[in-house]
Amino acid sequence: MTNPSTEAGPRFRAFGRKHIDSLPWLKRLSRDQVLALKAVSAVLPFRVNQYVLARLIDWSDIPADPVYQLVFPQAGMLDRRDFNTMVDLVVRKAGENEIVRAARTIQKRMNPHPSGQVELNVPRVDGEPIAGCQHKYRETVLFFPARGQTCHAYCTYCFRWAQFVGADKLRFAGHEVDTLARYLARHTEVSDVLFTGGDPMIMSSAVLRSQVEPFLSPGLEHLRSIRIGTKALTYWPFRFTTDRDADDLLRFFEEIRRRGKQIALMAHVSHPRELETAEAREAMRRIVETGTIVRCQAPLIRRVNDDADVWAEMWSEQVRLGAVPDYMFVERDTGPKHYFEVPLAKALRIYSSALSRVSGLARTVRGPSMSATPGKVLVDGVTTVDDERVFVLKIIQGRDPTWTNRVFFAHFDSAATWLDDLEPALGENEFFFEREIRAMYEGGWRPGWADLDDDDDGEMTA
Repeated sequence: MTNPSTEAGPRFRAFGRKHIDSLPWLKRLSRDQVLALKAVSAVLPFRVNQYVLARLIDWSDIPADPVYQLVFPQAGMLDRRDFNTMVDLVVRKAGENEIVRAARTIQKRMNPHPSGQVELNVPRVDGEPIAGCQHKYRETVLFFPARGQTCHAYCTYCFRWAQFVGADKLRFAGHEVDTLARYLARHTEVSDVLFTGGDPMIMSSAVLRSQVEPFLSPGLEHLRSIRIGTKALTYWPFRFTTDRDADDLLRFFEEIRRRGKQIALMAHVSHPRELETAEAREAMRRIVETGTIVRCQAPLIRRVNDDADVWAEMWSEQVRLGAVPDYMFVERDTGPKHYFEVPLAKALRIYSSALSRVSGLARTVRGPSMSATPGKVLVDGVTTVDDERVFVLKIIQGRDPTWTNRVFFAHFDSAATWLDDLEPALGENEFFFEREIRAMYEGGWRPGWADLDDDDDGEMTA
């Protein structure tokens, strides 16, 4: 690590729904805009900080500004009936309990845990589930450290919005680091642990170290990479520059490398403006100089980045700063999806157009990719087969590893926005994975790596 931090930076301050009337930036909003913000933020999470407010939002372009749309809940994120219900509660100054009850009713209809997260992805040790963990893909286990289940600011499109609305039944949170390490010791097929949330970078370096250390221990040599999903790089870059423990954090990244593991930040960057500030660029420089890989990803979001020029600029800047453009995702089927979704056909056009404008170094991006129940499903193209116009789809990472790289076809539908909107093409009655997925939900089939329990002799059986 070079150029250690020598001066104190700003102290982090988070603002939420209770601060709406006191934030000076919001004095620019109309009365109706403030009312809408209060109503929708009672249902969907709202959290922002002074850096995002002062450095990333163009307040002369409200409400169209893309970062404003990215952070501030909007009226259109609820259907009209639900919006009117919440507005009525706010106007008549209803009690908090009444507001929460109404919000919970709406939240339950918004598919809080899509793609089998609760039913299909939970790892077990000796038959007991490990809370706050998911094991969907053979090589990768996700861990939701309990102290990392918030963010420096919340994205309005976030598919994990249910983590942040105060409903414990909807929340993933893990305390069982040692149990997970025991699980991983038995599962030598796992090469990557992904710390996710929330945002693990909300934790102090000391807490992060306590969460990561068990995975650096002897017996887990098959673990090659520690990954951390984060938006701190652009929502609070001081985490890596001038925060009190920023230097210690980067030293820990270097230590992970010395102890034989790759450290990768899976950085969520939704718009090129996030990388324009001197603070974000300095944070990127310091991270990259530790040997940490920064891989950038984001969903394609209407009103924020549904433009090929935006993506081409963003990917080119990521490469210039030493990061790797990784994924363009399709907005998932949860929360206020209707507000952000882009038809798959348009997403493919945007991706292809953006890709044509960048050099080979930026063509590492995979997309448009749907993180759906069977796995990551790539919209690979549109073509005509036997006089039928079809989407060409590909599993680029499968719940069953044998599905990986398999191509299949769906009827072309210009309005479809998700895998569930598509119908099999070329005379097929269902997609090739549907029978196995049904069996998984019924408990009749699991991948061979999904459960390993100790038998009476202390040996592991599949």
